[in-house]
Amino acid sequence: MAEAMNAPAAQPDEIEEVTVVGRSVSYANNATEESMIKQQSSMTSVLATIDNLPGVLINEGDTFGSDDWSTSISIRGFSVDLDQQQIGMTVDGIANGNSNYGGGAKANRYIDTENLRAVEVSQGTADIASRSHEALGGTINFTTINPGTEELLTVSSTFGEFDAQKLFMRYETGEIAADTYAWISMSTQENSDWMTQTAENTRDHMAAKFVSYMSNMDITGYISYDDTHEDNYQRIYSLEQFAQSPAWDELTGNWTGVPYIDQSYRRGWSTLRENLFAYLEANMSLGGVDVKANAYWHKNEGRGDWVPPYIVDVNDDGSNGHSELVHGNTYEGGAPLGQIYFVDANGNSLSPMADCESSLTFPYGGGGAVYDPACYPTNAIPVSSYRHTNYKKDRVGINIDAVWVAQIGDMENTLRAGLWYEDYERKENRSWQKIIDSRVGYQFDETPYWVQYSSEFPVETLMYYVEDEIDLGVATLRVGAKKFNVDIEKKDLFVPGNSLSVESDSDVLFSAGVVAPVMDGVEVFAGFAQNYAAIKDGVLESSSVDISSVEPETADNIDLGLRYVAADINVSLTYYNIDFDNRITYQSAEEAGGVDYLGELDGTYVNVGGVQSDGIEVAMDYTITNKLGLYFSYTQNNSEYKDPAASTGFVDGQRVVGSAEDMFVVSLDYTADVYNMGLSTKYVGERSAGSFEVDSYTVADFYLGATVDSPVQGI
Repeated sequence: MAEAMNAPAAQPDEIEEVTVVGRSVSYANNATEESMIKQQSSMTSVLATIDNLPGVLINEGDTFGSDDWSTSISIRGFSVDLDQQQIGMTVDGIANGNSNYGGGAKANRYIDTENLRAVEVSQGTADIASRSHEALGGTINFTTINPGTEELLTVSSTFGEFDAQKLFMRYETGEIAADTYAWISMSTQENSDWMTQTAENTRDHMAAKFVSYMSNMDITGYISYDDTHEDNYQRIYSLEQFAQSPAWDELTGNWTGVPYIDQSYRRGWSTLRENLFAYLEANMSLGGVDVKANAYWHKNEGRGDWVPPYIVDVNDDGSNGHSELVHGNTYEGGAPLGQIYFVDANGNSLSPMADCESSLTFPYGGGGAVYDPACYPTNAIPVSSYRHTNYKKDRVGINIDAVWVAQIGDMENTLRAGLWYEDYERKENRSWQKIIDSRVGYQFDETPYWVQYSSEFPVETLMYYVEDEIDLGVATLRVGAKKFNVDIEKKDLFVPGNSLSVESDSDVLFSAGVVAPVMDGVEVFAGFAQNYAAIKDGVLESSSVDISSVEPETADNIDLGLRYVAADINVSLTYYNIDFDNRITYQSAEEAGGVDYLGELDGTYVNVGGVQSDGIEVAMDYTITNKLGLYFSYTQNNSEYKDPAASTGFVDGQRVVGSAEDMFVVSLDYTADVYNMGLSTKYVGERSAGSFEVDSYTVADFYLGATVDSPVQGI
C-alpha cells in the first residue's frame, strides 16, 4: 500500500490541545496518537484505534470489525453492545444518534479509517458540553481530518486474509476559493468471516469536507454516506460450547434444505445499513464572546435478518391451502394462529407421523418431530421464512456553544453556556417473507406475507448547560450544571391503543472540578459529575413492557488524578469511583435454547439495580530517542452489580459482565529514514460472562512499512 498525505490545516484549539495522556482538565481523558492508527489496517473499524487507551476494551467479531451485532465497548463497567448503550459517542463533537443495533449508528458508519484524525476518550465525567444522552460512562469523540492546503490525490489498496480487500481514494482540492479548502473520498471494501469463510461483508463509503477561513468566521462542512452489508457471528453461551469448537459459532456455511438446520445459515443472519450524515458549522467571535454553532442532518435505514424454520399461520384459510404461501398476499398485524412446517402440493399443512422421533441434533440441541423431514411423507415440502426487522431514522439538530473570557482582578474567568436540540423520528416494522423454495436456497419473496407490527418513535431532546471556570493562580476551579428534557413517544400504526409516551427528563446535573499545578510539569486534578442516560425509545417497542417501572439511568462519577508533562515523557494517573443506579438492560430473545422469532422485541428491557465501580488508570507516552517511542497503559477496574433484580440471574457483588479487572498495554514504535514499524501487545484479564468466567487473553498488533518519496515524478 502506498499513500501520500500533506499536513492538515490546524484544527480548533480544543482538539489541538489533546495529547495521548489527556488535556489539562479536571477529569480523566486520553486521545489516540498516530502510532495507534498505524497499528490498525485501513480495513479495520475506527473503533479499534482506541483499544490501547486506559480503561477501554473493544471487542469485535473479527479482525476488521465487520459485524455490528457482535461489537462491544467497555469502559469502567459501562458498555455499548447489543444489550445496552451507556457510553456517549460523537463525530466532530456532534451526537451520533445512539449506538444501539436497532436504528443506531456507531462512529464506523460515519468515518473511513483513512479520514480519521484522532479520537478523544473521556472515561468518566466527560466535558459538560458532551452531546449525548447515553454518556453515563463518559464520551468518545471521533474527529475527521481537515483539508490540506495543497492539491493532492491519495489512492490506496489493502488486501488481507479472509478475502479482504479495500480500495480507497481521496482528492484534496487545495485552495478552491479564497482561504477555502476541501477534500472528497470514496472507498469500497469486502471480506468474509474467519470461521466458515462464507459471509458476504461489503461496505461502500463516500465522504467530503470543506473548511473556509474568513476574516471573522470559520465555516466547516462535512457529509458522509455509508452502505454496509454484514453477515453476523452468533453468541457463544458456555465454556463447554467454546471448548468443543473454539473456531466455530455454530452458524453454517452451506444450505441443507432442512429449515431447522438452515435457521443457522450465516448469510441469513445479516445486518444491512445505510447512513447519510451531514453538518455545517460556524466558529466566530461576537463582541468578545466566542461562538460555535452547527446544524446537522442524519438519515439511517436498514434491516436485520433471521431465517425462522417455519411460516407463520396468520389467516384462517379453513380447508383451503395456506394463503400465506401465495405471492401477493400480505397480512398486517394480528396474532399468529400457529406455525407451518411442511405442506403438500396444494399448500395444506402436514403433521408429523405418529410416534416419529426426531433425529435432528443441531442447532440448539436439536428439534422435535415437527421440524424433521424424516417424520413426513417423502413428497412433503418444507417451508420457512426470511424475517426482516426494518429500521428507519431521520434526525435533525442544532448545537450552540458560547465562551466568554473576562478578568476578575488578576484572575481569568471563563464562562461557558450552550444548548443542544435534536428532533428525530425512528420507524420500525417487522416483515416476514416466504423463502421461495426452502429445499434450494434462502432467496425470498420480496412481498411479505405478514407485517407483524409497525411503529413510529418521535423523540425530542433539549440539553442546556452553563459552566464557570476561574483561574486562581494556585488552582483552576470549575463548577457547572446541565439539564436534559427528553420526550419519547410510540405510535403503533396497527393498534393505536398501544401507543404511549413518556417524559425522560433529568434532574439538574451538577459538575465541579479543580486542577492545580504542584511543581513544574506536574498537576493534580479532581472532578465530580452527575451523569444521566434517557430511557431509550426501544424500551417502548413492546406493549408488554411496563414503562412505569423503567426509570432513566444515573451515575455519580468522581475522578482524582495526577499528570506529568515533560519534553520526552507524559504520564497520567487516575483513581475513579462511580455509583451507577437504575441500570436498564436488554434481555435478548436469542438464547442457548434457540431464538424466539415471534417476539415483537428480540428481548425486553428492565431496570436491574445498579453498578459500583472503582479503579486506577495509568498512561505513559515516552520518547526514548527521536526514532523510538514507548507507550504503556494499565487499568485496574472493579465493577460489581449492586442490588440486582432477581430475574437477571445476577447476585449482589458479582462482577459486571464483559468488564475486565486488569488490562495493560505495551507498545513500541520505531521510525528511521523511510522505514517505520511498531509492535503493540495488550493483556486482558478474566471477564465475567454471567454464569461463567472467560479466560484472560493477550493480543498483539505488528506493522512494518516504508515510504518512498517520489519514485515517479508527481507521486
